[in-house]
Amino acid sequence: MDKKYRVLIVEDQHLLRMGLCRMVSELDDYCIAGEASGGIDACRLAAQTLPDLVLMDLSMPGGSGFEAITAIKRGAPHTRIIVLTVHRSEDHVRESFASGADGYVVKDSSFADLVREMRFVMQGKCVVGLDAYRARAGLRGLREESAHKARLWNALTSRERTVLRLVVEGHTSRQVGECLKLSPKTIEKHRANLMRKLGINNLTGLVHFAIDIGVLALSDNDRV
Repeated sequence: MDKKYRVLIVEDQHLLRMGLCRMVSELDDYCIAGEASGGIDACRLAAQTLPDLVLMDLSMPGGSGFEAITAIKRGAPHTRIIVLTVHRSEDHVRESFASGADGYVVKDSSFADLVREMRFVMQGKCVVGLDAYRARAGLRGLREESAHKARLWNALTSRERTVLRLVVEGHTSRQVGECLKLSPKTIEKHRANLMRKLGINNLTGLVHFAIDIGVLALSDNDRV
C-alpha cells in the first residue's frame, strides 16, 4: 500500500504511549502523526496534523476523552477515532459512540485485536450502534456483565460503599478509619467483606471494579 494512514495516539501513560507509537509505526500501512497525553493537547494536535485515525484514551488529565472525541469530530468529521481504554462498562461504550467514536477496544486486548479494529474502521465499516458493536466484537455479554456489577454494587451496605470509595482513592486502612472514626481493624473487616461479596481477592481488583462501575461518581445512596 502506497498510502500510509496517519495516526494520532492519545494516552496519558508515557510507557504505554511510547509502546503504541513503536508498534503502530512498524505497521506497513500506518505512521505516527503525533502523540498527546491529555484531551486539550489531543484537540490541538488533531487540528494541526489532521490525522486519519486517533487512538483515544478516555481517562486523562486536561479534559475527558469523550470531550476530546466530540471536539475532534466537530473540526475534522472524516477523522476516525478508536477508543482505547480500560473501561468495559456498557455506559462507557455507549457514551463513546454517542460522542462520535468509530470503534472501541479495551486495553487488555491483544495488539492484533487493535490492528483488526483499526483496519475495520479505516475501511469505513464504522459501527453505528451499541448492539451492532457488541455483536461484531463478541461482547454479547457486555450488558449482562454491567448488570451483574450493578447488582454487586447494590448488595453492598452504605458503609461498605464508603470504604470502597476511600480505599480505591488510595487511602490506607488507618486513614479510612480516621475519616470514619473507626479502628483500622474494623476497616480491614469491611475490606474483607467487600472482597468476599465482590469475588475479588486484591486491591487491584477493587480498583478495576470501581473504575468499571463508576464508583467515584456515585453517592453512597445511589443505585445503578
